[in-house]
Amino acid sequence: MGSIILHENFQSKFVTARNIEVWLPENYNPKEKYAVLYMHDGQMLFDATTTWNKQEWMADEHAQELIKNKQVKPFIIVGIYNGGTTRHADYFPEKPYTYLSDEQKNKVSNDLKSKANFKDVFIPNSDNYLKFLVQEVKPFIDKKYATFTDKNHTFIMGSSMGGLISMYAICEYPNVFGAAACLSTHWIGAVPTENNPIPEAFYRYLKENISKLKNHKIYFDYGNQTLDALYPPYQKEVDNILISNGFTAKNWTTKFFEGENHSEEAWQKRLKIPMLFMMRK
Repeated sequence: MGSIILHENFQSKFVTARNIEVWLPENYNPKEKYAVLYMHDGQMLFDATTTWNKQEWMADEHAQELIKNKQVKPFIIVGIYNGGTTRHADYFPEKPYTYLSDEQKNKVSNDLKSKANFKDVFIPNSDNYLKFLVQEVKPFIDKKYATFTDKNHTFIMGSSMGGLISMYAICEYPNVFGAAACLSTHWIGAVPTENNPIPEAFYRYLKENISKLKNHKIYFDYGNQTLDALYPPYQKEVDNILISNGFTAKNWTTKFFEGENHSEEAWQKRLKIPMLFMMRK
């Protein structure tokens, strides 16, 4: 289903070095121009035989089918590997974290240490991660491949913490990304805990920045099994923020998937829905 090109050990001034995989559709023509979909957790997208849980998004198969059926504008996929131990810090929206008091930050950090085996004090690094995407990865991709470079042809997508960083990316760089898809967005931000201050910080950030996205598209979804079982009340609050700011079906959708869990298999089953929402012809 097309071809995948590995750019190994991509160096950065802002984050740890990591691999990047670029999927090109069948009959890719360097004399034409393609939209670009940037996807987080790139090592989980294309090949289940190499992933830690033997699951994948089947992103290449789904993209190829949509392009072949002329349902979307032709596009390439840039899969950026996560940094492993740095994933949580890279993907956690940094500005909302600054809204927390020192006491709240300590609680978040201690919860991650005790419940998620974090070794160090938690410090978000997502502003640097977005600089890595915008200042290093995107210029490299636009130079090496036949791409449209404007925001109307540049999209971003991820799941769980990758959903959070996709939301953050389009708010921080509305002139770079024209649409974001946030699947099973991890609105709790860290580990499940009582009196979690993080969701309120995310709501405040969205309220303060949502006006930037009037001419953009944003997609959310969630299930109700395993980790996704936590999300319905938080997603409902986010939906209310969007509705109260005038978002309609034209530029926003939230989908609920009954019985679906928090896994690549679940996201793979519905991947074409956000692809179509963002890139429909």
